Amino acid sequence: MPDFSNHPDLVVIYLGMKVRALYGLKTLIGFGAPIEKAGAGRPDGLLHYENNIIFSLRPLHVGMRWYWRDMDSLVAWSRSEPHRQWWADFLKDTRGVGIWHETYHMRGGMEAIYNDVQTPVGFSAFLPMQEARGSLASRHRLHAASDLGALPSENRPDAAALP
Repeated sequence: MPDFSNHPDLVVIYLGMKVRALYGLKTLIGFGAPIEKAGAGRPDGLLHYENNIIFSLRPLHVGMRWYWRDMDSLVAWSRSEPHRQWWADFLKDTRGVGIWHETYHMRGGMEAIYNDVQTPVGFSAFLPMQEARGSLASRHRLHAASDLGALPSENRPDAAALP
């Protein structure tokens, strides 16, 4: 079982790209190498990353999971190149794909965006949707606990569950 004690501000972000049209395959394939390069570059605060997670083959829906030291590191990277340009370009033209992300914070905050994703995925499959307001950081901090007192001080399985 992981020991989270050295990572009280850990943030995990799941990202997905769902192909909506045939030309979306070109978009998806075109993002593969640049996304891998971005993760391999180990931006400040990126602890680990996993790309090429296949959510479904029909329609093609792939994603990634990135682990960040804290929200400030994730936000700093999202505002830097190449991510800033990727997002600006996508907002102008989705190029046949829908993009989504969900963030989960060790302190309990969660946040999500779904852009041009036509069939529900993740939170959108069971929660009512509303227009996103503010930045990723401001939306996330709105729900993240500042007090970790309710979290267990040790991260071990219950003694009764051990053989």
